[in-house]
Amino acid sequence: MKKALICGISGQDGAYLASFLLQKGYEVTGTSRDVRVTSLKNLDRLGIRGKVTLILVDLTNFQSVLQALQNVRPEEVYNLAGQSSVALSFERPVETMESIVVATLNLLEAMRLSKRATRFFSPASGECFGDTDGKPADEGTPFKPKSPYAVAKTAAFWLVANYREAYGMHASSGILFNHESPLRPGRFVTKKIVRGAWEIANGSGEKLHLGNLSIKRDWGWAPEYVEAIWQMLQLSDPQDFVIATGETHELMDFLDAAFSFFGLKWQDHVISDPTLKRPTDLTVGMANPEKAHRVLGWKAEFKMRDVVRMMCEDMKQQEAKRRLARRAPSPLP
Repeated sequence: MKKALICGISGQDGAYLASFLLQKGYEVTGTSRDVRVTSLKNLDRLGIRGKVTLILVDLTNFQSVLQALQNVRPEEVYNLAGQSSVALSFERPVETMESIVVATLNLLEAMRLSKRATRFFSPASGECFGDTDGKPADEGTPFKPKSPYAVAKTAAFWLVANYREAYGMHASSGILFNHESPLRPGRFVTKKIVRGAWEIANGSGEKLHLGNLSIKRDWGWAPEYVEAIWQMLQLSDPQDFVIATGETHELMDFLDAAFSFFGLKWQDHVISDPTLKRPTDLTVGMANPEKAHRVLGWKAEFKMRDVVRMMCEDMKQQEAKRRLARRAPSPLP
């Protein structure tokens, strides 16, 4: 039985990856800075909370990381922790840099000192490319980051490349473009749109305030992306891959799909709020995932409108469950 260590197991990608690896027969351990305060609702939703082991690890503390690796002795390490919001990175740049760059360096250095044949995955981001002048980005496209988040992800990418070259480590980066699911936190624009559309359709009477409506992104389905992540570590030689659908859409297309699902026109309910715009922003995100298809045999099955539909369907189902739970009689004492 293979052992996997997932840093950030309580997040969207960490939870889906844990579920996927359990189905593959892995023994899965996940890290948390404090199990008592970390929300484990994603593990509960997927029905796997009791099937994984949780340990306390501070990824910004080298000794904590080294001890975790020595105790768990995993064959595979997936670093899916760290501050994950572009918008929040402008407000908390130091925290963003530490949680991404310092954590990545600690993991790499701890694995180097452990001298075990551990395989390592690190998530880079399509945000690293910045604007690419209308050309789809691939593994050879230069990075031009436009946010503290993207700068941090770029630095982590080059750390992985350096340790791979200098020490022969099996370390790979997945340059992941936007990937969504019902497990997305509410601060992300995709979840904000889906929830807003549902609430308006159910009579909230509110307006949905968003920033720049003209941005364009490549949106995929998160459960598919974790399969690509796993496949990367099964290669005999470590490589970096762009993981994306290859299709780019405007945010207004996402709005149209979500509001149309609930029988609404988004133009009647959405306000572009200048106060929500970022200091600098990636205008267009375009990806060429051909290498992932050619080498891994991986290709995104679900595209943007599929993603919106599945998120909206889940929203309806979850809210229906909550209503039934509220109506249910209280158990007898």
